[in-house]
Order: sequence, then structure tokens, then C-alpha cells
Amino acid sequence: MPIDSSERPRIILDCDPGHDDVIAIVVAAHRTELAGITTVAGNAPLDRTTYNACVIRDAIDLDVTVHSGAERPLVAEPKFAGFVHGESGLDGAVLPVPDRGADGDDAVGFIIETCRSSPGTWLVPTGPLTNIALAIRAAPDLLDHVAGISLMGGGTFGNRTQLAEFNIWADPEAAAVVLGSGADVTMAGLDVTHQFVVTPERIEQVAVIDAPFTNMITDLFRFFARNYISRHDRIRGAALHDPLAVLALTNPELFESVDRHVVVETTGTHTAGTTVVDRRDISDRLPPNVHVLERVDHEAAWDLVVESLVAANDRATPTGTG
Repeated sequence: MPIDSSERPRIILDCDPGHDDVIAIVVAAHRTELAGITTVAGNAPLDRTTYNACVIRDAIDLDVTVHSGAERPLVAEPKFAGFVHGESGLDGAVLPVPDRGADGDDAVGFIIETCRSSPGTWLVPTGPLTNIALAIRAAPDLLDHVAGISLMGGGTFGNRTQLAEFNIWADPEAAAVVLGSGADVTMAGLDVTHQFVVTPERIEQVAVIDAPFTNMITDLFRFFARNYISRHDRIRGAALHDPLAVLALTNPELFESVDRHVVVETTGTHTAGTTVVDRRDISDRLPPNVHVLERVDHEAAWDLVVESLVAANDRATPTGTG
């Protein structure tokens, strides 16, 4: 289960930046012991998600290494999310040029060795689960060392198909490995992340901070929110999915969760990538394998995001632009 909020969890953040991944990095930098960042293809191709992770690492002078990982899913062809995040993965702002690139290109090896050398590390994937699945397959002992897996993905409705959320849909076979692994899994799916929306009022709250890093975040938020509003019938901004996977560990008191049995559908024109959450009220259902987050105190969660952004401004260092 998620740890007490008085402790700082040690985590590896596995991500595919992505506007909301940026905020996950910022929150992790402020509220966790961040052991490293690994990247995966998802919101954009791997070269771009890795570059974006390096941009944010260096923009806030974060002393962690970045390791690139899987450039494609286990089985399917790669599928990206330029329709949400733009072709760069972080459209909408002029990004500072990172001081250096990735520190390694073996994310799976980094995950395995870090967890073996520092037992109790949490894995926090906020993109497709390819790297995590590959690590589980490559190192059968991995799950003896990790504290658990807190992921963003899934839910009882979809955003890529009627039933499938993007991160799971992008690599359903990897998700099936992770959810079927026996790990202690917490799932921040669309049911909870759509309660956490970057509204115009929240964007202006960041804008008035008026510092170089948060000015960039304001531009990113505005692009992200406009895109969301244009693609939905009824939403006032962008769902800020990914930081909830971090906050589930640092501040579990913000959430209501239910333990459910969850499996991933890997086939079907309309159902591949669906997380099938067993909500039946019968005694012969399978035992729970996932802590499913159902509700979040979105106001308190937003306050922690703002606090983390202010802290990022304080540690940010000037860089060039590109």
C-alpha cells in the first residue's frame, strides 16, 4: 500500500513527456527522493520524450540521471499522441536547451540495478508500461526489491477508444505483464485523473507567479488546455493525469481507493488496451490485485502542484533557449 505521507518515497519516474509528465517530474523533484528518470516512447517518439525529460531536469537544476528506454511497444507498432501534446511532445512553449543529453540508453538495466541496490524503491510509470514490463521479464527478482508500482493509466472508460486509455492502449501487452506480475500496484486511471483539471483560473494562478520557469509552464498549460477543450464536449481545461501517480505515494490521504481485480484486454478492434476492473458484488470474483484510485481532493492536490512549481522556480537555473 502507499506509504505514510510523512516519509519521502524513493522513486524511479518512468515517463514520456508530455505536458502532464512535466508536472510529475516537478512534483517528484519536490516531494520524493528521485533516484532517476527513465523515458519511453509514448506521447512522442523516444528521442523527443528523452529530450523533453532532459529539458526539465536541467531547467530546474535537478541532480538526477536520465536514461532512455523502449522506442516501441512489445508487440504492436508505435502509436504517439501528437494530437494532444503536439509533435514535439511539449508544444506551446519555447523550451530551454538542456545542458546535456541522456546519461544512458539502458533504462531497463538502470531500473533493475537501482532497485536491487536500493530495496524499497517505487516504480512510477506515467507513460506506456514497456520499460517496466521489460524489466520484470529480464529480472525475475525485481519485484522482491521494489516497494510497488504507482502508475498512471487505465480506468473504466477510454480516451483512445471507447474503453481504452492511451498509456495502456499504446502497449497493452506490457500492461498485461505489469498488472499480472503480482506487484503491489496502485492505478491512477481516468476516473480519478479527470477530476484533476487545469482550468483557466488555475493557469492564471501559475501565470501570476511570473518567473522564467513558471512562465514556460503557463505557456504549456495554455496549449494543453486549449487542445483538451477543443477535443471534448464538456471540459473546462486539461486533465492533469500524471502527477497523481506521484501524489498517490507522497500524499495518500488525498485519495479514496478500492482494491479491485484488474486485467488488461490485449485483443479486439474496440477493446484492446481496456483495463477490465471487476466491480461485481459477488463472492466468487478473483482476488484484488490493484489499488484503484477513485477520488482525489483536487483542491489540495492542486495546492501541492503550485507549491512544487514555486520550489522549481527557486532552484531553476538560466539556460539558453531553442
